[in-house]
Amino acid sequence: MKKIHLVACSGATALILSAPNAFAQSSVTLYGVVDTSVRYLTNADSANNSQVAMGEGVETPSRWGLKGSEDLGGGLSAIFRLENQFQLWSGKLDNSSSQLFQRQSYVGLSSNQYGALTFGGQQTPFFDQMGNTYDPLTVGDFWQDSYVYNPVGPFLTTNSSVKYNGHFGGLQVEAMYGFGGVPGSVGENSMYGVTASYTLGSLSADVGFQQNDVSGKKFNIVNVSTTYAFTPAVKVLAGWLHSQDNTGLADADMQQAGAPKLPFVSPNRIDDSFYVGSTWQVAPPLALTAVGYYDHARNAAMLNGTLGAGINYSATLLAEYSLSKRTEVYGTVDFTRGTGAFLADYPGRNNQTGIAIGLRNIF
Repeated sequence: MKKIHLVACSGATALILSAPNAFAQSSVTLYGVVDTSVRYLTNADSANNSQVAMGEGVETPSRWGLKGSEDLGGGLSAIFRLENQFQLWSGKLDNSSSQLFQRQSYVGLSSNQYGALTFGGQQTPFFDQMGNTYDPLTVGDFWQDSYVYNPVGPFLTTNSSVKYNGHFGGLQVEAMYGFGGVPGSVGENSMYGVTASYTLGSLSADVGFQQNDVSGKKFNIVNVSTTYAFTPAVKVLAGWLHSQDNTGLADADMQQAGAPKLPFVSPNRIDDSFYVGSTWQVAPPLALTAVGYYDHARNAAMLNGTLGAGINYSATLLAEYSLSKRTEVYGTVDFTRGTGAFLADYPGRNNQTGIAIGLRNIF
C-alpha cells in the first residue's frame, strides 16, 4: 500500500495566523486489489451450452480506495474511508446505479480505548465478520460458491448509517443502524445489525443478527460462525445462516443471470444454510482451501407458480500460489447442484461445474 503523509508546514502563514496551535500529523493511504479470472462453466444457458469467459476473481472483486487518519491527541483520531468496486475486464463500475464509492464511504472518530464510531455508507457488521474472518472464501464472487449469501446480498452495505466497532480484549462488538429517511416513519427502510465475536487462543466464534426494512416489509438474518486453528498453518471454519425474507427480494436475488423469470415471489421465504471448510498453508507460497455449502429453502417461489422447498449444495477447491507479497496466481474447481425451488436459479440443467484460473495483485 502506498502512503502519502500530509504534515502542516510552518510556511503556510495564513493558516498559522488563523490556527496558531501545531497541526497533528495526518496520513492518507491509497490501496486496492486488481483481480480477474478466466472461467469455464458448464450448463451456462438454457440450451446447456458451456461457456468460457473472463470475469471477476474467485474471492476478491477489484477495488481501489482511500483511507486516512489524523491524530487528535489523547488516543483519539479522525478517520475516513472511500472505497470503489469495478470490473477489471471492462473498466466499468461494478454496479447498475453508477455509484462511485459503493463499497464504503464514511468519516468518523476512533479511540484507542473506546473503539470507533463512523458515519456514512458502510459494510454491515455481518459482512465484516464473514468477509474478514469466518467464511473460508471470504464471501466468494462466483454464484456457485456464494449463493448462500444471495438473500442478504442487497443488504451487505448500508447507506446513511452510523456504526460502532469496539475491541475489549478477546471480545469484538460491532453495531450498526441505518436511517430510513422516510417522512413520518422512523422504521421504514431502516436497518440495524449487531455482531459479537470472541477469540480465545486458537478458537474464535461469532454470533450476529441483522434486520432490514424495505417499504415496511422485513428481512432478517441470524448467523453463528466459528474457526479453529489446529496449527498456524491449518484452520477449520464452520457456520450456520438463518434468513427470513418478507420483502420478496430473496427469490429473485438467488437466481443466476439467464435463469427463467419467476411467475411471482414468496412473501415469506426461509433459508437455513450451513458451511464447513478448511484452509491449509502448505508452504510459504502455496495455500489450499476446501469448502462445502448447503442451503435448505422453505416457502420459496417455484417455476410452476407455487411455493415449495428446495436444496442446493456446492463444493469448491481453491489453490493460491504467491509470486510475491502482493501478487498471486490461483486456480479453482467447483461443483453445485440444486433441487426443488432451486431449479429456478439455474439457466439450464440443475448442476454446474466451473474451472477457473486467475491473477491477483494487491497494492
